[in-house]
Amino acid sequence: MYKILVTLMLFTLLACENNKENDKMENETQQTEEYIPLQNSLDEKKTNFELNADEEKKKDYAAGIQAIIDDGVLEKAMNKGDKAPNFKLKNAKGESVTLYDELKNGPVVLIWYRGGWCPYCNLTLKRLQDELPNFKKHDASLVALTPELPDSSLSTVEKNSLSFQVLSDVGNKVAKDYGVVFELTEAVAKRYQDGFDLHGYNGDESNTLPLAATYVIDIEGNIVYAFLDADYRNRAEPRDILESLSEIK
Repeated sequence: MYKILVTLMLFTLLACENNKENDKMENETQQTEEYIPLQNSLDEKKTNFELNADEEKKKDYAAGIQAIIDDGVLEKAMNKGDKAPNFKLKNAKGESVTLYDELKNGPVVLIWYRGGWCPYCNLTLKRLQDELPNFKKHDASLVALTPELPDSSLSTVEKNSLSFQVLSDVGNKVAKDYGVVFELTEAVAKRYQDGFDLHGYNGDESNTLPLAATYVIDIEGNIVYAFLDADYRNRAEPRDILESLSEIK
């Protein structure tokens, strides 16, 4: 009788372990299957633009992207393996935030967005807000930089219900340190100024913007992941950011 009871207990324990393993595999498979790339939403927006914008506008924007490539901005920008320059900027509430202070609490996902006027930026910010709990599982914080004035960035924070740090890099000073700033072509600058008053958003008339760059920075200040693209309609995938965070020792 005793042997029978022991045997039954062993079978029960094995069954429980198998169920746990199956549940784990099922959850991992489900998460993989449910992942919808951020780029899908961006491409949908891009397709809509290509279908509805006039040819002259499409030509101007395409030339603007090519100008970034021709100017060698991507080659000059900070990249994987570089030491991230420290900075101190104010958030939408006027509070000072320092990069290396943030790194004391864990890795930092550092992104740039062009402004609240950019639909591709808003799509990205909303998606990153959704991914924030996943970043926090790796003790990582998310910090977004924009050349917008604090009042403009506050509007973006409120509109998208953002709970991560959004810092105003007025004059693109930090963007210059990271090498991700570029000057708009005359045609694109005119369209932006006539269309939504870029100078009013940024508080200057420089006609410069940052790439929609993304960096993952470890606690030592090393850049361990970099996403750089001349086309503002392409953004770092959250899945790639998470993979990079998981590889940090």
